[in-house]
Amino acid sequence: LGGKPMNIVDLSLTMTPQLRGIAWDTANTIKDDGWNARTLHLYSHATTHMDAPRHFFERGLTIDYLDLEKCVGPAWVVDVGELGPRDLITVESLGDYAERIGPGDRVILKSGWSKRIAEPVYRDELPRISLELAQFFAERLIALVGVEPPSVAAIDDMEEITAVHQTLLAAGIIIVEGLTNLDALSSDRITFIALPLKVEDGDGTPVRAIAIEGNLSELDR
Repeated sequence: LGGKPMNIVDLSLTMTPQLRGIAWDTANTIKDDGWNARTLHLYSHATTHMDAPRHFFERGLTIDYLDLEKCVGPAWVVDVGELGPRDLITVESLGDYAERIGPGDRVILKSGWSKRIAEPVYRDELPRISLELAQFFAERLIALVGVEPPSVAAIDDMEEITAVHQTLLAAGIIIVEGLTNLDALSSDRITFIALPLKVEDGDGTPVRAIAIEGNLSELDR
């Protein structure tokens, strides 16, 4: 990835009770018990998260058996422009990257949508991957796709959300949703890392997603 010094960029939303599917209770305090601890209550698809095939297939692969090699490695960051409510991301949205993307690639779609996380449209009117684009990714045998909206498809359209998820997941494509901070990236080629919690029979879990820009040899110094 070049000779530039290594730079780590956090692409994850901060977990907060203001986000859907996140809550916690106080379990212990230093005053009463000698240490602080919380009991976390997490929806499996809350905040920045990863989908497993089990999410849309009754007998699909579960999160604890996903191929972690797909979750770590070089990725294209494709700027599809500032998207509006319910916009479709198509093959044409990829521009010249449509010719570059091939087997085993990871593709991160930069859309600016995470800037709207405090607005109702963030979840209710999200821009989404078209079925055509999902089929394109499946045909190209990519390893992973990451998006800024909390889903790759409209959550209020069962036919669409099922078709897009099943097309991607059946092709063995890892889905990461709810990314943020992509504007902090200076390159269209990064090392992407997003690792799921190892939940038995899980359909998905929150992840800590990061991008690494520059020379990975800096990790050894």
